[in-house]
Amino acid sequence: MSRTRFTPIRVSAVTPVPFASSEEAWFWFVQAQEARLAGARIRAGQGDVPRPCEPLDVVRVVDRLYRQRQLLRDHLAVLVHYGRRCLAPDPERGREQRACTLWREALTRLEPVLRHKGIVQ
Repeated sequence: MSRTRFTPIRVSAVTPVPFASSEEAWFWFVQAQEARLAGARIRAGQGDVPRPCEPLDVVRVVDRLYRQRQLLRDHLAVLVHYGRRCLAPDPERGREQRACTLWREALTRLEPVLRHKGIVQ
């Protein structure tokens, strides 16, 4: 019987940097998803800035809030649309006023959960 040598996994000494806001976390998540859909392989610890979560963690929070009916389909549609644009809706534009309201509501509901998990400062 041959013996194999146990090699411990190196734990990075770099401290993860939480996001400044739920909006920043959302834009990061959407960009990570777009990269993954384009064929990128996302690995923990490979980014320029170490983050305290994986993109899947943000999805889980959104999914849970949706299942609890704190986020509606309209909220999700606005989050996805403006997330892909990497630009929040402009309240000064007449056509974006409702989207701006939904955007703010959604991020306001995401913020405490993300903060509790340490994803947002």
